Amino acid sequence: MEVMRDKADNAVIICSIENVDPMGVHTGDSITVAPIQTLSDREYQHMRNASIAILRAVGVDCGGSNVQFAMNPVDGRMVVIEMNPRVSRSSALASKATGFPIARSSARLAVGFTLDEILNDITGKTVSCFEPSLDYVAVKVPRFELEKFPKGYAELGTQMKSVGESLALGRTYTEALNKAIRAAEFGFQGLEDLWHLSNEEIEGMLRKLHPRRIFAAYTAIKRGGQEAIQAVSDLTGYDPWFLFAMHEQAELEHLAESGELNPRLLLELKRNGFSDMRIVRLLNGPDSSAVFLSHRKKTTVEMIEKLRKEHHITPGYHFVDTCSGEFEAKTPYFYSTYGELNEAVPMDSRGVVILASGPNRIGQGLEFDTCCTLSSLAYRRLGIKTVIINSNPETVSTDFNVSDRLYLEPLTLEDVKSVLEVEGIRDVIVQLGGQTPLNMAEELEKWGARIVGTSVESIQGAEDRRLFSQLIRNTGLKQPENRSATSMSQVQAFAEEIGYPVLLRPSFVLGGKSMVVVFNQEELLTYISRTDVEMSETKPILVDQFLEDAFEYDVDALSDGIHVYVAGIMQHIEAAGVHSGDSACVFPAYATTEAMNQHMIQATADIAREVGVKGFLNIQFAVKDGELYVLEVNPRASRTVPFISKASGVDLVDAAVKSWEGKDLKEQGLINEKETGIPGVGVGRCIVGWAVKEAMFSFDRFRDTDPLLGPEMKSTGEVIGIGASFGEAFAKASASTGTMLPVKGRVFVSVNDSDKEKIVPIVKDLVTMGFDIKATRGTAEFLFKRGILAEVILKYHEGHPNIIDHLQAGKIDLVINTPLGRFTQTDDGYLRIETMKNHVPYTTTTSAAMAAVEGIKYLKTGEVIPRPLPV
Repeated sequence: MEVMRDKADNAVIICSIENVDPMGVHTGDSITVAPIQTLSDREYQHMRNASIAILRAVGVDCGGSNVQFAMNPVDGRMVVIEMNPRVSRSSALASKATGFPIARSSARLAVGFTLDEILNDITGKTVSCFEPSLDYVAVKVPRFELEKFPKGYAELGTQMKSVGESLALGRTYTEALNKAIRAAEFGFQGLEDLWHLSNEEIEGMLRKLHPRRIFAAYTAIKRGGQEAIQAVSDLTGYDPWFLFAMHEQAELEHLAESGELNPRLLLELKRNGFSDMRIVRLLNGPDSSAVFLSHRKKTTVEMIEKLRKEHHITPGYHFVDTCSGEFEAKTPYFYSTYGELNEAVPMDSRGVVILASGPNRIGQGLEFDTCCTLSSLAYRRLGIKTVIINSNPETVSTDFNVSDRLYLEPLTLEDVKSVLEVEGIRDVIVQLGGQTPLNMAEELEKWGARIVGTSVESIQGAEDRRLFSQLIRNTGLKQPENRSATSMSQVQAFAEEIGYPVLLRPSFVLGGKSMVVVFNQEELLTYISRTDVEMSETKPILVDQFLEDAFEYDVDALSDGIHVYVAGIMQHIEAAGVHSGDSACVFPAYATTEAMNQHMIQATADIAREVGVKGFLNIQFAVKDGELYVLEVNPRASRTVPFISKASGVDLVDAAVKSWEGKDLKEQGLINEKETGIPGVGVGRCIVGWAVKEAMFSFDRFRDTDPLLGPEMKSTGEVIGIGASFGEAFAKASASTGTMLPVKGRVFVSVNDSDKEKIVPIVKDLVTMGFDIKATRGTAEFLFKRGILAEVILKYHEGHPNIIDHLQAGKIDLVINTPLGRFTQTDDGYLRIETMKNHVPYTTTTSAAMAAVEGIKYLKTGEVIPRPLPV
């Protein structure tokens, strides 16, 4: 229950939320529904009164609180689980589900207002002591990273493991659930049956707290009918109400699968939240690649769309108004449904549609939402109306006052086109929301949308690996030797031809998914046998020469088609081979020459003009043996745009919007040709001294997962540290992630042979600062020959006491461990896992160890100097 109380003892229930999953699953990992569906009015009132009584007893009198209950459905026994006298994730969800701004109202209560004095922002007439009344259902679906952490999701529990969530509104629970699953973007079009799994496999999933258990429950009910409901309820603990809803959906699907699709059935499917793609799968059969029966014509999405329009089966949009339509909403905040009146009247002035990033996930998080939010504010400053489409309740972009119109809808081609049609808008922003908007840019343009900024053709030229290689050749720049493979046999042949190590890089992936560095044929064969990566003529795998011991750089830039502004050159702290989203990076670059900086600035300008960029551009460079290589080009906003904007003092999103509206970068004062020496090119500088971006990881949630970093991104967030020196900035960034670098104690060192020479000056610095050095036998012998005495500690399999014993006893304060290889060199995995479990700082590259030493040097000075941020 989300409850709010003021100093005058006015108390209201903002929202009642029910977990679909039973007790035992963290509420953040459960599918939830608002308002509560399964309680009687007597039970609800009992819970409501208890919530308010708890707030009074605790003494909350100026804000929102979250009270969690459990109720036995058999005898009605109710217990209080916990009470949070603050806003929480549930508060954000309740705010977006109801339209009631809990945080904003809490702030007003904190300065002395009472609920009857706070005007409802949505209606502009009612006051906040009226409880929100919903004439719709809101469903939240969590998003898990099963592909990134397969072992970590064997079973859910009381520790939250989801990394994001989607929210959908509908007139019924089933409609909202199907929309929310589709919006979560993990491969399902809604609540689907797992047709490819056997009954034994389905039962196994039902017996566990599996992240996909609701799909297993639906599969069992679709196969077994109404008779299976009680058995599924006994196995899972799902309330029969939700299972009966599944049964009704299954019956509807059986109709679609067995007969011709008539307009009445089509409308019923759409009213239950079925996408056109889902209907196509029902009509064609579960395996879309199967040979169709001669009497059944293959149905396409275009055919379903045409049939809908012929029979006027199009979505209508309702206001989220907090009052079940009793008062007119002043803030246009919409959700879609079918077969009802459309309340969304097109705007009478020019507008743009901003496609946001959907649910948070690894590789696409709040950084993109920041860009979407800032762009809406920038357009509104210019007097241009904005429409945002998003499904993420955790973000600022789904606040109803950030845009002129907000549509809480899935980011799919069908849903986006429907919004464009009802609004009559054709200008669409796809550069700011990560990969999701980019993936639909081509189809949107074919449909008739105008893609603002960089053209679809140019976007594809950079996204497609083969076209990208040709693009770089056209600029005369270097890139690692590479080949495009469309079969596993080609991957193996090209790897031998290029020479190990090689980087395997699929096309059109997000967050480095399925990217890996392999050091020999054995590792390549292991990768081939394990991978589920998609590969075809249109989606080849790029086999890249891997540049060992290279320095990597990230460059964010803007272009208006003529002028190019290089906003910042960041250097990765982690060694080459670690995904840019996982590597700490520093701005300005700390280990480069002025000549190489100039080379990167010129290369960025050349690439921007060759691609035809109008807006954002992100380039990843590598420098090896004094040679500059281009690794990747992304014609969109990157995760580092907010970071560079803060560190350089230039709002890059605002500058991009102005350039899209005709004010070029030179007019904006960003082209400082005298400083760069290159006509039409400007460069940004760090105005806060040094800025370090450090990645946040969730390895503590997946305690048996090796935290070794590589080309596939695993971080779930990031922080910034700024300071007068690199060491200060790095130490602050590390502390912000929860990693406190030690200023004394014992350092354990275990490095591979290729890193041993590089580790010597690092260890010498640690010895000078008073640290005791401990090492494995091989590393200790090497250090001894270089004049450094290290205590030998046994590996795990060498006996006791070993490194694990020392970690568990709290006798290690820092671990430096550099493995070599991904599949065969896994002997040290146990070490990194145990280090993480015991919350000991660790580094897996020599470059990160070097940065840690600089941070420790700063910490040992004890210097704490408050400095004002530049205005």
